[in-house]
Amino acid sequence: MARTRVRIPALLALTVPLPLLTGCGDGGGPSADAGHAHQGKPAVVVTTTWEGGIARAAGAEDIEVIVEQSVRHAPDYDPKPSDLVTVAEADFVLYAPFEPYAAEIKEAAGSKAKLVEVNLDNDPEKLSAEVARLAGLFGTEPAAERWKKDFDAEYARLNKDLRAAWPGGRSPVVVSQVFTAWAAKLAGATTTGTFGPEAVTPAQLAELSAKKPALVLDNAHMSTGTVLPDSGAEQITIVNYPGDDLDLISVHRDAAAELKKAMKDS
Repeated sequence: MARTRVRIPALLALTVPLPLLTGCGDGGGPSADAGHAHQGKPAVVVTTTWEGGIARAAGAEDIEVIVEQSVRHAPDYDPKPSDLVTVAEADFVLYAPFEPYAAEIKEAAGSKAKLVEVNLDNDPEKLSAEVARLAGLFGTEPAAERWKKDFDAEYARLNKDLRAAWPGGRSPVVVSQVFTAWAAKLAGATTTGTFGPEAVTPAQLAELSAKKPALVLDNAHMSTGTVLPDSGAEQITIVNYPGDDLDLISVHRDAAAELKKAMKDS
């Protein structure tokens, strides 16, 4: 499977030295040759487009994605030798701790690449915190601040639009997969229960059905099928990972469109 390489148009010249990471890698800085090859801009390798989207929001311009967005369940991906070579050539390597290949990625990074464990969550507060943290590591704070301004404005617009679409003017009752709760928050909906990432047990099925949700938010990349059959709730699919453009704002727009359609139909 071919890797996705994304080069974001330059937003600013990175003239500050790359800061050292504490608790990641061996603590040494990028080699002089690496800095010259990337013209002062960090080369960032990410395991998935989700990490890639956060890196892009933080201001990274040279981003290479190992697991493409089209892989429906990214944790199942088996890294190839060529992937690990790419990791070794990076300045920064971003990964999530729950990814089973994280150990291989960490070993392949060697002594040059800086390993950064990323908290993957599209909740606005958590997402903004990760973007700011990475920008501090990359030396790209101005770009991250511009992204946050755009993101906050669009998030507020989407939230207002979804609240105006509440059926009967009342917040819909929602049951959400644990990694899609951010979408319910985007809609201003009342989340009465969560499930996953494991399949729903009979006991959970009874408990969640008793809450009489109007909507069930499933996770496109970790779906366990129909969650509450015969409950009357409409199940919609939420996508956490951005596409090849690594645009996290589009992820929120797409989720808002699915939520609005579901509320209109309910």
